Amino acid sequence: MTLPCSGRLALITGASRGIGQALAVRLAAEGAFVAAVGRTARPGDGAYPGSLTETVQLIGDSALAVVADIATAEGRRRAVAEAERHFGLPVTLLVNNAAAPRAFDLPFHQMTEAAFRTAMEVNVWAAWDLARLVIPAMISGGAGWILNITSAQARHRAGPPYRITRSGGACLYGGTKAMVDRLTTGAAMDLYGSGIAINALAPEGAVLTDHAAAVADLPPHRTEPVEAFVEAALALLTGRLTGRVTTSLSLIVELGLAVRSLDGSALVAGWQPNEIDPVRLNGS
Repeated sequence: MTLPCSGRLALITGASRGIGQALAVRLAAEGAFVAAVGRTARPGDGAYPGSLTETVQLIGDSALAVVADIATAEGRRRAVAEAERHFGLPVTLLVNNAAAPRAFDLPFHQMTEAAFRTAMEVNVWAAWDLARLVIPAMISGGAGWILNITSAQARHRAGPPYRITRSGGACLYGGTKAMVDRLTTGAAMDLYGSGIAINALAPEGAVLTDHAAAVADLPPHRTEPVEAFVEAALALLTGRLTGRVTTSLSLIVELGLAVRSLDGSALVAGWQPNEIDPVRLNGS
């Protein structure tokens, strides 16, 4: 049986933990070679659990740890070059998952220039620049998939009155993710007909990761398992859809996707398309 990603090289940023690590494991299970990119090389190096070493251990020989800071042009170029040199393949699956610190503690009138510039560099320009680095080979090969991980924080705040949350107005993080959404649809238009699909995917509510628990309110009806998000991501990294800015559970229901474990071997109980409560959809 030919696996959906068989023989393709995937480059995933922010792959030391959480969504990035889960995507790396699932793409490898689907036959991809995986370049796991991040700054946390070993356990204990970062503020949160998880490391590139652990990601590679979960996968085996089909994965490569690439320690690189994608906030720099040199780090981005090196990440792509190391991945392609090691596997002898061009990157045909790019997942822009890494994000700058969300700075939810800084309201609009207290934002700093340093925080603003870091968020723009990591959340927006790094994703754009990495795409620029891999698109020529995708065009030459006639196929490629780019997935930008976005967020419900990109939505406009509803009000007044406004409901006070731990993330506040999320002007910086939400603003950069809104730009990611817009550049996704613009890039899909510019690349239409090239064989390259580019999409953006946000969790419907919040994926249950250590980092998410630390920065956001997580009522049960606004959460989902990482396996559900990864299933939706896989569909956008293997299919023909392009120019979509969508959310995980809604896409699962729309496409009737079977939600499987990260090794692809088993169905995840309670999260199949006919089991998802409609109240969860579209951030309800």
